[in-house]
Amino acid sequence: MIFKTFLLATLLSVTVTAWGAGLTGPQRHAVRSAEQYLSFQGFSRNGLIEQLSSEGGEGYSVADATAAVDSLDVDWNAQAVKSARQYLEIQGFSCTGLIEQLSAEGGDGYTEPQARYGANQTDAC
Repeated sequence: MIFKTFLLATLLSVTVTAWGAGLTGPQRHAVRSAEQYLSFQGFSRNGLIEQLSSEGGEGYSVADATAAVDSLDVDWNAQAVKSARQYLEIQGFSCTGLIEQLSAEGGDGYTEPQARYGANQTDAC
């Protein structure tokens, strides 16, 4: 029984260490929050950090939110496509208007190339 307990504790330690290597507790929790957000909505890197760190969002510190987001392997172009499609489900956009919405600092905050990529993958362009 002692061996089984030791083996389980060792396995759990390896899993936690591999999953959150170098991340603090709050940063690991921010990773979980980020993954949940990404599972249902498109976010730019900056938009996700803002969502995690804002008072209206999760309230993590900017440093913890940034570390969490940067620890993830996210295809930001794919996120831009997701955001573009979500916008087009709600209302019509010209290609230029959609790119501007996706790349605006007050909008989604994608980089210009990411926004252009996302818009070009829709029927708006």
